[in-house]
Amino acid sequence: MQRYVCFDVETPNLHNDRMSAIGICVVEGGRTVDRFYSVVNPDAEFDAFNIRLTGITPQMAEESPNFSQLWKTLSPLLRSGLLVAHNAQFDMSVLSKCLMAYEIDCPETTRYLCTCRMSKAAAPSLSDHKLDTVCRALHIPLDHHNALSDANACAEILKYCIKSGTDAEGFIRGYNLWESRTLKGAAAAV
Repeated sequence: MQRYVCFDVETPNLHNDRMSAIGICVVEGGRTVDRFYSVVNPDAEFDAFNIRLTGITPQMAEESPNFSQLWKTLSPLLRSGLLVAHNAQFDMSVLSKCLMAYEIDCPETTRYLCTCRMSKAAAPSLSDHKLDTVCRALHIPLDHHNALSDANACAEILKYCIKSGTDAEGFIRGYNLWESRTLKGAAAAV
């Protein structure tokens, strides 16, 4: 039985190299078995655009742990199954850049799945496969750009895709955490 760790991150600015929030929903046996959410002190400046988008202010983040302090909690969750995100290239990149910025020991590569790509196979008739579009079509509640709501939506999309017969294995990719990039060819089968 596969264990999926659906996660979403929000960022404080357009550099997209630090987190201001993270949400995690763990799916096992077709059920969500665990959830986690935290605002994250990014140790970086906030852009007005990101504050409007996420609702997370510098004052909220100031009183929150930074990524390094959260890692003791995040690590067992993120390492407990296959990483899953909607538009996963973004979330994987931010995770990778945080690991490198805080010099956190991590494996060079990991595996992940993107529910945006998977939803294109499971629901090809949608006009696009953005998170809010897929959620509207599947009647999944969404408070967009709230990391826990987005992670939960990702988990629900994953469940829908699997129930509809879309083979998750075909969408698994490898990711180089040290270089912030998806692996190509034979290396992708990490």
